Amino acid sequence: MVFDELSFKSLIRPVVDFPKPGVIFRDITPLFQSPKALRLVVDSFVHRYIDADFSHIGAMDARGFLIGSIIAHELNKPLILFRKQGKLPADVLSEGYATEYGEAFLEVHADSLCEGDSVVLFDDLIATGGTLIAAANLVRRMGASVHEAAAIIDLPELAGSQRLRDMGVPAFSLTAFSLSEK
Repeated sequence: MVFDELSFKSLIRPVVDFPKPGVIFRDITPLFQSPKALRLVVDSFVHRYIDADFSHIGAMDARGFLIGSIIAHELNKPLILFRKQGKLPADVLSEGYATEYGEAFLEVHADSLCEGDSVVLFDDLIATGGTLIAAANLVRRMGASVHEAAAIIDLPELAGSQRLRDMGVPAFSLTAFSLSEK
């Protein structure tokens, strides 16, 4: 299957006024309901990272778990889970961040990474970058580095990718949407 961005984008459902008025939520559920589209997403990421020099995959709670776990399996890399506050059972590191809807905390097991490890961080979408920035800060607090932050979708107008680049974290997405694009 050849990557056709227009066809690919048509499988990302716009949900108007969710979770609040004025927001267009980008629902990736239809991508996961299409075996061909999911294979395209996985193959695109695997192709990008197959020869890259990094040691771990980090996946953001919750939709980042979907793609991150598949890529970790395909590349035979350990999977690190970055969870919402209060969801992990052992000693954790915590990092607060602002979201487009408020404030939240991201946590990771304190023994997940060590000096010399390098991580590709996965989420479904880069909006303001808050979750991925918090994860990058947690990775660095453990002495590891971030190889790249990756997502299916970028919303460049919200500047999350730029914020990541400004802190020295390369950002990559398969596609992008403008805030008004339906």
